[in-house]
Amino acid sequence: MKSSYRQRSIGNRKLNPETLMTSYGYDPFLSEGSVKPPVFLTSTFAFRSAEDGKEFFDYVSGRKTPPNAQDAGLVYSRFNHPNLQIVEERLAVLEGGEGALMFASGMAAITAAILAFARPGDTILHSQPLYGGTETLFVGTLAPFGLKAVGFTDGLSAGAVEAAVAKTAGSNVPIIYIETPANPTCGLVDFELMVKAADEIAKRQGTRPLIIVDNTMLGPIFQAPLQHGADIVVYSLTKYVGGHSDLVAGGVIGRAKDLAAIKKIRSAFGMQLDPHSSWMLGRSLETLHLRMERASQSASKIARWLKEHPKVAEVHHPELIGRGNYQAVYKRTCKAGGSTFAFTFKEGGEAGAFRFLNDLHLFTLAVSLGGSESLISHPASTTHSGVAKAIRDSVGVTDGLVRVSVGLENADDLIADLAEAMEKV
Repeated sequence: MKSSYRQRSIGNRKLNPETLMTSYGYDPFLSEGSVKPPVFLTSTFAFRSAEDGKEFFDYVSGRKTPPNAQDAGLVYSRFNHPNLQIVEERLAVLEGGEGALMFASGMAAITAAILAFARPGDTILHSQPLYGGTETLFVGTLAPFGLKAVGFTDGLSAGAVEAAVAKTAGSNVPIIYIETPANPTCGLVDFELMVKAADEIAKRQGTRPLIIVDNTMLGPIFQAPLQHGADIVVYSLTKYVGGHSDLVAGGVIGRAKDLAAIKKIRSAFGMQLDPHSSWMLGRSLETLHLRMERASQSASKIARWLKEHPKVAEVHHPELIGRGNYQAVYKRTCKAGGSTFAFTFKEGGEAGAFRFLNDLHLFTLAVSLGGSESLISHPASTTHSGVAKAIRDSVGVTDGLVRVSVGLENADDLIADLAEAMEKV
């Protein structure tokens, strides 16, 4: 039998990512013929010779570059291990990057990407709203270390972005950080505006800031930021890629030279993802396309039902947001709307939203998103509670907003659950 674990084409036909998710990067005959990768529960790896040990440490430290990634050698599970490398190769294929890195959480991935390139006194230009943990990282955790942050709330407005760029004058800007669609309002950021902003800043400071995109909400199936000018993509792999609400992980995908700097931070801080969680991600990647496509179809149906409900003021779903040039950017950069969105009640505020949430049966009242089960939450009092109320209100994360993550249940059953709970509002 031919060894084909890194084969990406058959004849002239380029293989699709969903095909490669079942086998790419894993050679069964290096693991006793096991069709599925075993979980490599070891902290350290044996060297065939002292010379190998020396060379592998030169590779893992970055002192030397291996001929190719698979020749880098295994040293110690804080640096690398087989389960990690298999999934990293598959993530790179999905996202169209030169490589990928996995982390113990999404926030670890984001933090490493920031610390690899930002220094005290620098300013990070970023979109708003951001995931609550990211917002807290910027304005709380990193601020005492001398890192500043300037945000813009309308990523579709050239004027708003230009005004934010002007506020960074006099400071070095190493990173433009965006989340698109935004969590939880599904606000979009125009990649073309970000590329223009990066070019403008480069003229001013002599170096071009990296465009880092949190692609958790749509990627890697429905959006491809690297194909639209982004330099680095970050993920909470806990969400859709993990897909079963049973692990916590993060990822970074991009160019090899940028990943090298991020990998040094990962190794130094011990942010590595463990073998078992890596193995679980490999399992989940095999069904990622099917899960995301099914959930997205159901979410579209549910969002349209909510839009017609008399107690709902607005549905924040990519297919239904009509302000400005939103739809033009959505159709240019996204393949589908995904399955996580929000809606806002006309009245009732927090109390009304809580009555509604407490009366649901099929939706599980919990934070996170992208699992096989449908989840629902109140961002203002949970995931975004650490964000100042003035900022929450300015970006639309109000007390009357509810976030929905549609899972794999029957869409009509979920609508029936929502309809009954609406009577409590």
